[in-house]
Amino acid sequence: MPPFDTEVPVLLLRLAPGPAPRGTLGAVRSLGRAGLEVHTAAAPARGPLGRSRHLYRAHVLPAPGPLAPDRLLEFLRDLSDRIGRPAVLLPMDDRAAITTARLAGPLLGRYLLPGQPPDLPERLADRARLARLCRELDLPHPETAVPASAREAAGAARALGLPLVAKWSRPWLLPPSAGLRGTALVRSPDQARRLYELTERAGSALLLQRRLPRGPGTDWFFHGCFTRGGACLFGGAGRRRRAGLLCARPVAAGRRPPPLPVERAALHLAGRLNYRGILGLDFRRDRHGRYHLLGASPRPGAPFRLVTDPDSGLDAVRALHLDLTGRTVPAAPGVPTGAPAPPATPAAPPGAPRRA
Repeated sequence: MPPFDTEVPVLLLRLAPGPAPRGTLGAVRSLGRAGLEVHTAAAPARGPLGRSRHLYRAHVLPAPGPLAPDRLLEFLRDLSDRIGRPAVLLPMDDRAAITTARLAGPLLGRYLLPGQPPDLPERLADRARLARLCRELDLPHPETAVPASAREAAGAARALGLPLVAKWSRPWLLPPSAGLRGTALVRSPDQARRLYELTERAGSALLLQRRLPRGPGTDWFFHGCFTRGGACLFGGAGRRRRAGLLCARPVAAGRRPPPLPVERAALHLAGRLNYRGILGLDFRRDRHGRYHLLGASPRPGAPFRLVTDPDSGLDAVRALHLDLTGRTVPAAPGVPTGAPAPPATPAAPPGAPRRA
């Protein structure tokens, strides 16, 4: 195991309501087993997270519901005084990643955060902006429409083909009382029209997306940690099974096959954006063999522990702590490296649908 700076604690910040997902517990266990002092700041801990022997202390957010940026800044400053020394600040949901990136300047000296443009996490997490980004970078992405009226929503549903996928652009803004899901299957133009009429309640734009059929071996993810210039410190790809279980390809293998298109796409995306920090990506392969980027998360996701070096125990959250504390991240066999390049994907045959 690489030598960590155990004098630098970690604060895991979760602003989303409800119980913490398994990714948060995985981060607590991974960092705690590395000898690091791990704090959490979230809603009252329930279940195994609050009882984990690897958790040093759980801090409760000052109020239920979304915190205004100035109030969150005050809370984090007060929490820094209680911790007593600078800590690595690791957001565990999209709202936390977006907010802490914007507050990075005022938090300087109290917390260690990846140096990146303050709007970059939101640019990735916002599904409408991600669709535009994929077009700019020539990354395969499902054909997407952002209707400007209920009538346009019904027309887009007919044009894209039914059933299709409806998504709210900024799902972290969905109020729990609205009873809306971040992603839904639309089966009729009238259903698309009714969804659009809920835009104000949802708090963000409605996206309508051509549905890519799911099948064996179609769903993949990438999870990794990047440093300056978008260079990959640690990462790898895994396959999602239809039952919801995750099957990651080992990072350290005797002989590694050529890099998957998802890994080339991850390197291309991170390199072009000069991304630094933890990044999770979800892909689905279409019937022509192209891997479409479905979503991006600028923070640790549930499957991050499935991409682990079996020899050193290194994973994405450990790599980030090493990087932010000035330690060397040891090279792990099988980690995708090299200059970011456009992902090589099969050309669409004649008559195949084109991305908007």
